[in-house]
Amino acid sequence: MHKSVLVPSIRLDAVPMQDGKDLDEIVAAIGESRIVLLGEASHGTSEFYSVRSAITKRLIEEKGFQLIAVEGDWPSCYEVNRFIKNYSNSPTSARAALGSFKRWPTWMWANEEIEELVGWLHTFNQNRTEQAKVGFYGLDVYSLWESMDEIIRYLKETNSPQLEQALQAFSCFEPYHGDEQHYGAAAVFSLSESCENEVVELLRSIRKERLANPGAEEQELNLEMNALVAVHAEQYYRAMMRGGSESWNIRDEHMTETIDKLLATHGPDAKIIVWEHNTHIGDARATDMADEGMVNVGQLVRERYGHEQVYAIGFGTYEGSVIASQKWGGDIEHMPVPPAMKGSWEEAVHETGLGDCWIEFRGRKEVYGESIGHRAIGVIYHPRAERYGNYVPTVMAERYDGFIFIDRTKALHPHAIEYTFA
Repeated sequence: MHKSVLVPSIRLDAVPMQDGKDLDEIVAAIGESRIVLLGEASHGTSEFYSVRSAITKRLIEEKGFQLIAVEGDWPSCYEVNRFIKNYSNSPTSARAALGSFKRWPTWMWANEEIEELVGWLHTFNQNRTEQAKVGFYGLDVYSLWESMDEIIRYLKETNSPQLEQALQAFSCFEPYHGDEQHYGAAAVFSLSESCENEVVELLRSIRKERLANPGAEEQELNLEMNALVAVHAEQYYRAMMRGGSESWNIRDEHMTETIDKLLATHGPDAKIIVWEHNTHIGDARATDMADEGMVNVGQLVRERYGHEQVYAIGFGTYEGSVIASQKWGGDIEHMPVPPAMKGSWEEAVHETGLGDCWIEFRGRKEVYGESIGHRAIGVIYHPRAERYGNYVPTVMAERYDGFIFIDRTKALHPHAIEYTFA
């Protein structure tokens, strides 16, 4: 669509937002959706976190959402879960709980914006029954060794007869000394066999035991999910060495299975809020990802639960600053976000002169049904070269149900934490 038509259409449909606080229209649009997907155009923008926090609080207070699932490792997120639910021997503060995020890039979750939300969740859960407390969980698949350690720790603490099976299964990984990429390369390129069969059998055993002995639901969920992470992480690191779209799909299918498991565990009335990058929560079929054979969470949950049960909100900005790095495992940098590229979605929204605003796409596909470049910034970013890889061809009204635009953004406020690397 030509800008001369697109800009007036956005100006007509958009609702201005003052300091990110005018959320009534957004909460109303979400309605009775069971799954709310909250995106972000970068992993290092303060306003994306603060606005998602504000929406999350409203959904918890007004619509009874009890599950938050984020693009983070299960073991680290579970430490946050233990803190906000005030479990015994849990971290003593929100900041201490976030100290469990040691895998690079830690700034995604160990930051001041999330610290405020975690503190709020801790307070909200006080004096509520166990069943009524809000939980905080990780969706990602990177924590192969951390999840194995958690399984062994729990089985030892409970004197489980499955301990010997777990030790035997995980002994297969010992030659790789905690190096996931070393394991993946060995499993793909050498004559050594993968450890897949061992961890799959362990997961089956844990699931069978859980079905036979219900109770201690949260602890058993933690055990099963760490086992599931071990299975899918093993597959992920092997696929990563082979290249192509398989590793991406394993990761997003794992995230979707985790959402399924959380909803099933917490009952038919459970509702979940998901925090992930736009590339995960926006339907892949509305982008060039589909041409590469890639699927994502946004697509999969719509297919599994139906479009009416899912509400996906994308986020974007015209210019500002961001936390990112120039290379994987590199130093944190406070980087500029230059004005959006000419002809992009972000430039069109900026041209309306509305500033921060909210746009609903449902019922407006005839207006926002053409492909347009839509900015995406990852943990690795090169501002001067962003036109060569940071704009995703997108049919906005098919990728999202709504969109939040923050005209000028500022960088996230990370905690200072020592890193480990995937």
